[in-house]
Amino acid sequence: MKTLKNWKTILLIFLCIMLLGSGTNGIFFLYRLDKPKIIDKFLDPFIFNNGTRVQTKDDWRERRNEIKELLLDIEYGHMPGHSSSITSEILSSQNLSGGNELNTIKLIMTPNSSKPNEMINLTIWVYLPNGTGPFPTIIKVAPDGTGSQEAMSQKILDRGYIYVCYNHIELDPDTQGYDIIGACQEIYSDYDWGSIAVWAWGAMRVADFLLNESWVDFNAEGIPNVDPNSLIITGHSRRGKTALLAGALDERFAMVVPNGSGCGGAGSFLIQGVFSESIADITSEFRYKAWFQKDFGNYGNREEDLPFDQHFIRALVAPRIILSTDATGDLWSNPIGTQAVYEATIPVYEFLNASKNNSIHYRSGGHSFTELDFQVLLDLSEKLLLGKNITGNFYITPYEIDFPIEYRNSY
Repeated sequence: MKTLKNWKTILLIFLCIMLLGSGTNGIFFLYRLDKPKIIDKFLDPFIFNNGTRVQTKDDWRERRNEIKELLLDIEYGHMPGHSSSITSEILSSQNLSGGNELNTIKLIMTPNSSKPNEMINLTIWVYLPNGTGPFPTIIKVAPDGTGSQEAMSQKILDRGYIYVCYNHIELDPDTQGYDIIGACQEIYSDYDWGSIAVWAWGAMRVADFLLNESWVDFNAEGIPNVDPNSLIITGHSRRGKTALLAGALDERFAMVVPNGSGCGGAGSFLIQGVFSESIADITSEFRYKAWFQKDFGNYGNREEDLPFDQHFIRALVAPRIILSTDATGDLWSNPIGTQAVYEATIPVYEFLNASKNNSIHYRSGGHSFTELDFQVLLDLSEKLLLGKNITGNFYITPYEIDFPIEYRNSY
């Protein structure tokens, strides 16, 4: 213990020296930690494109469609509907401990019945708990234990959930500084979708299969017994952006959980914490321009000209459950801006009488998808979806900042 304390003292002295040596820059960094750059106020999501105001829940359904088109037009690009047909093939089965099972399945999607030779293949891993079901089910973007994510299949199975991971990069490669036309963009060449939209489309097709929709072939193999009222979508970082988009657009997802999703996800464009990623950063030709609609980068350093911020996409989930999970030390993912977006969405959830379904959680640490993040996801699911007596703080707001949300109490 004494050695540990000495190391902590040495580290503290080193940090003090560094800050003093950097002069005003170091002092400004400390000042900025809890004081974000506020570019502009949040736009009112209750205002229709024609300037009139939402008055009823039916109005909100109409306004929701406008918001959806706005986001697809400018940020993510448009995507097609479901494939003409989906079938599946079990590639392998593995018995796991406790009577659990893992099936590796290939989904085979035919976009157009008039072109049966044009197919899109997608690998999914279906972890099945022991029992007959129906089971609550989590879809995660990317294989288990990849992309700064701790492997969680066993713990999820222990809680009695089906856990389905899919290989999103089979649909469109994940590139940096260049673009590759993937299988989906090649076949659906008339759409302006970026990679995030492609991957989100993939999550919806996984949902098609799991829910055995009418366009899923009756000979499809390995369809598990899913509770259709307890379908959850999650992902981390770029995959968190994907989960948020899929959950915002597809109302079959009862719960949407973006983790560390940052810029283009649950973080704000207008409220920027210190070191947070911006539109100009993420859409740079040298980084991830291909994730978004091709012209979205034009709003780099022009965030105030955008006709929305990310509270619009979060509001699309309402009145369903949304849980954003983030880390206070993950500065690049703009944790302050994520709280701002959460608060800017509160009026929508209140309007729809679903305040408890708008949730947010923070932990210490950095950019990863940890066991604690999953534990919070599972606890909230069991509390709100399954009606169990679960305790926990699912509404953590660590930043005491008055964000510019002028439309509070205006609905």
